[in-house]
Amino acid sequence: MSRLDFFLWVAFPYLCLASFVLGHVWRYRHDQYGWTTRSTQLFERRLLMVGSLLFHFGILAAIGGHVLGILVPSSWMETVGINDSTYHWIAAVAGGLAGAAIVLGFAILAYRRVRVPRVRATTTRSDLVLYPVLGATILFGMIATAWGTWVDRYAYREVVSPWFRGIFLLQPHQELMANASFVFQAHAVTAWLLLAIWPYTRLVHAWSIPIAYVTRAPIVYRRRATFHARPSRDPSAG
Repeated sequence: MSRLDFFLWVAFPYLCLASFVLGHVWRYRHDQYGWTTRSTQLFERRLLMVGSLLFHFGILAAIGGHVLGILVPSSWMETVGINDSTYHWIAAVAGGLAGAAIVLGFAILAYRRVRVPRVRATTTRSDLVLYPVLGATILFGMIATAWGTWVDRYAYREVVSPWFRGIFLLQPHQELMANASFVFQAHAVTAWLLLAIWPYTRLVHAWSIPIAYVTRAPIVYRRRATFHARPSRDPSAG
């Protein structure tokens, strides 16, 4: 293996994981007020509602598919009666639908960010890094899904999955990814990069579960009263 292969498929994932963990610790200790989505709902709602729902539901489905496809070995699937062919078509259909929702949702949110002046004015420097990296991860993920469906249908479970599990077992098999197709390599690199920059962007809001909302006291909102000025009375009048 070359030094580049060792860096990309062994060192780089661990560096990104370190950035992910330590970055969250630093962000929580030094920037709790910035731990937010920086919501722009007040500036524009219609596009935000459609794009956000599509994107978030698609992401949740994609995460579930990645957990089943990467973290669960194929031998475990076979014990419950799901063979490679069945899993392949389930992953192709479910992954395609989830990917379509993610792409459409991301496109709407990106269009909104660029075309709505008041939303564009709130764009931060971290957004200028996040959106390209997130877009590249989605793009290569969709290409990898199509590639794994029609061209190299077993590479995902026989190459990517063992390598990814090996990262967390401290037994990375870099030779697997070194010989994988470019689309899987590109998706892996952009996904690790996204993980590395996660703590320094608005993505930290994913961990802000509003559990306190269930137990907190209700907030009473009152309608703003409209006062009409009384006509002034002339003191000289009778």
